[in-house]
Amino acid sequence: MGADTMNSRISGIGMTSQRTRLRMVERVRDQGVKDELVLAAMSEIPRHIFVDEALASRAYDDVSLPIGFGQTISNPFTVARMVELARNGKTLGKVLEVGTGCGYQAAVLSRVARGVYSIERLAGLISKARVRLRELGVRNIKLKHGDGHAGLPEAGPFDAIVIAAAATHLPELLAGQLAEGGRLVLPLGTREQRLVVVERGAEGFTQSVLDEVKFVPMLAGVST
Repeated sequence: MGADTMNSRISGIGMTSQRTRLRMVERVRDQGVKDELVLAAMSEIPRHIFVDEALASRAYDDVSLPIGFGQTISNPFTVARMVELARNGKTLGKVLEVGTGCGYQAAVLSRVARGVYSIERLAGLISKARVRLRELGVRNIKLKHGDGHAGLPEAGPFDAIVIAAAATHLPELLAGQLAEGGRLVLPLGTREQRLVVVERGAEGFTQSVLDEVKFVPMLAGVST
């Protein structure tokens, strides 16, 4: 792909244009996301390049979309909500994302954190995400093919951890990789799932149960 063609694909036209992206951001704002840094990040990141070309015209709709391998890209509001909760109005240093998927949420996180570490168990997904992030010139994300249940203790502690798949129980190994004052944001549950925020304080962990959500399950192991 030539440079002009690539730049045209990234900037988008029609249903993938900057104007459409800004309408998505305004809708997310109307739905309750108030963090201007998160909203600015979502206005900058072209969501349509993270889905298959056949679905690009739906990239800015308020829906989750398939990305292959039985996985999905979350709807824009859910991405914004989770990143807003993780940031909690603070400047973030290191962030861990569990479940790279197509790479979109990692790209949004890269705009609100100094460094992002992202783990994906599916080799096919992480190779695609790597290509897309390279296209965008994102340089503060480190991708790893691995089992997200283990986290990345060698890179921690993290100011925030975001899990993009539903866990059946609180992953204590991951919570233990939070810095003091850090937040773990994850969907918790099986058929009925809730967004949960775990915060690490000086005397231990506190937990808040928030919105109803729907995510694919968090699976163990890796796939080549």
